[in-house]
This record gives sequence, C-alpha cells and structure tokens, in this order.
Amino acid sequence: MYAKAARQLGHALASKNLGLVYGGTNVGTMGELANAALEEGGEVIGVVPRIFVEKEIAHAALSDLRVVDSMHERKGLMAELSDAFIALPGGLGTIDELFEMVTWTQLGLHRKPCGLLNVCQYYSKLADFLDYAVSEGFIKEPHRSLILIDENPDALLKKFDEFLTH
Repeated sequence: MYAKAARQLGHALASKNLGLVYGGTNVGTMGELANAALEEGGEVIGVVPRIFVEKEIAHAALSDLRVVDSMHERKGLMAELSDAFIALPGGLGTIDELFEMVTWTQLGLHRKPCGLLNVCQYYSKLADFLDYAVSEGFIKEPHRSLILIDENPDALLKKFDEFLTH
C-alpha cells in the first residue's frame, strides 16, 4: 500500500510537470516514487550521500544525481533545490526533514509548502498530536496550519497550490 501511494505521487508529479527532488536511492518508497516519476517522463533529481553510492543503493537512472559528503549537506541541497516538501510514510529521518522545513517556513527562511501524504492514516496520530500541542499552547495555530495533510496525492498538490496563492 505504501509503495502504491509512492507510485501514485510520482505519477501525479510527472503528470503536472512537477520535478522531483528526493533522497537519491533506488530502494523502498523513495525508489518507487522516483521510478514512477521517471516512467511518466518526469524530471527526477536525487541527492545522495557518498556512502549510499558506495553501498550501491544510489539510483543510477535519474535525470540528475548529486553526490554529497554528508546527510546534513544532503538535506541542505534538497531544501535549496525544492519548491515544496512532501513526506511519505517514513521513519525518523523523514520526520526530521519535514519538521526542519516546516520550522524554516515558520521562521520566514522560505515560504514553501510542507505536507504529509497520509497513506492509510499513517500520519493521523501525528496530526492529532500537533492539534493537541496547539490546544496546550506549545504550537500556534498559524504554525500548525503550515503542515498540509491529505491521503490523496492530487488533493495534497491542490492544497500546495492554494498555500502558494495565499
């Protein structure tokens, strides 16, 4: 189900002529996402740490593969190259990257939409937690609203368009 959602997102991006900047590997949902975008003729830029190249998990068929020296450098270059950020279901690295980009929006360092693709309600409890943090006064509502969420890739991309026009 997660791989299918990644493929749907890859197809949606390519069909809207939106390029993909991602972590540069050929494994897991990231690999599915990239492959789906490539199948539809989309531009795909991978940003991968050198260690992943050495482990032979870097995606070899991308439009552009940027090799960097560290995970920190990877995150910075991905942020620089991207116009928006979508988190598919993932682990701590995914959450770290998303929240850093949301924080940069909150601080005014950029104005790029950030969203969660809520496949099979994967992020529902996180959204509930964020709402709870608002109710407890730890997150302001305008900052909570910076995190867009939808279970449908096309609907999430539409929310991104609306974010950019406000």
